[in-house]
Amino acid sequence: MKPYFIGSEIYRGSSYGDWHPLHIPRVSTVMDLTHALGWIGPAQYRTSPRAKPKALTLFHTPDYITALQQAEARQTLDDATRIRHGLGSTANPVFPEMFRRPATGAGGVMLAAELVREGGIVHVPGGGTHHAMADYANGFCYLNDPVLCLLSLRQLGLARIAYVDIDAHHCDGVEAALAGAEDMLMISVHEEKRWPFTGALEDEARGRALNLPVPRGLNDTEMRDIAQRLILPALERFDPDAIVLQCGSDAIEEDPLSRLALSNNAHAEIAVALAQLAPRLIVLGGGGYNPWSVARAWTRVWGALNGLSHDGPLPAPAEAILRALSWKRRAAGRSPPAHWFTTLNDPAREGPIRPEIRARTDHLRARLALASPNVAKITRPGQRKTA
Repeated sequence: MKPYFIGSEIYRGSSYGDWHPLHIPRVSTVMDLTHALGWIGPAQYRTSPRAKPKALTLFHTPDYITALQQAEARQTLDDATRIRHGLGSTANPVFPEMFRRPATGAGGVMLAAELVREGGIVHVPGGGTHHAMADYANGFCYLNDPVLCLLSLRQLGLARIAYVDIDAHHCDGVEAALAGAEDMLMISVHEEKRWPFTGALEDEARGRALNLPVPRGLNDTEMRDIAQRLILPALERFDPDAIVLQCGSDAIEEDPLSRLALSNNAHAEIAVALAQLAPRLIVLGGGGYNPWSVARAWTRVWGALNGLSHDGPLPAPAEAILRALSWKRRAAGRSPPAHWFTTLNDPAREGPIRPEIRARTDHLRARLALASPNVAKITRPGQRKTA
């Protein structure tokens, strides 16, 4: 069975506001690129439904959902609601689609859970908003669709569900929601000393949670070592029925809101490796604030999940999509390098494995009592090429 892609036109016309980091197009560009490359057939694409308010109470409180709907309808907030639910803030502003857009992302991940009921892979680039809490918005996230995805999989009767998060920012909302859940394993690799300043190595979270904060400059070699020595062995030990991967692209070197240094090769490698470890895989989007990095990374991940790659210059229709993007609020966007337009694959960003990263990985390995390193190997994504 070929992977499914879940998208929506709501991402093409909605924005958090011209001044917000999420004013850039993201999911719509991925949709366009996958079609321009011929990487998606009609049977693979699904339009994301908008989750009903009642469905959202699987995690969120009814009062919060009502407040979010009313804020969208009125386009204003009273002070009590603003304070109580974290709406109307700099991070989570009032905008015309502030309920419909996140509810579409939530509907997409809940549909993804249904699509993998009998097995398979689904890519939902509009998902991945991992900071929202049950009763308030947080960190650009109004609804916590990763949690809704995990809980939907549980409702389908799956006994063991794993969540892996490689966003540059710690998944504080997911960890809070899963506290004490023995049927779920959470693994987060995130930049240390970065908002929300949670997910410390020493945190002994209730339930099954592993936090690996990494120093700035994390390179592809280090991420591969983390995957081979920690993520994959931990997953093999847990033996999940399903894996949900939050594939935030803000860990890529050119992103303005982190100081990590991955290439999009790392994201493709992780996605392909996880697809081999469970009969069900759902890949979400997440952070990512450079429009070219986001579009190329999530398109690359979709290709890798289908055994497709494009190592050479992009065809003219795909290049035209990337050249049409703009990012005027950042200096890099005013004079972008040519390869952001003409290629899909980043150059590899390999490097030494720093002792502090190896030591932190070993600390978590010891907590899990993993016997031997290199239990599992990452292989390069499929190299079947298209013109």
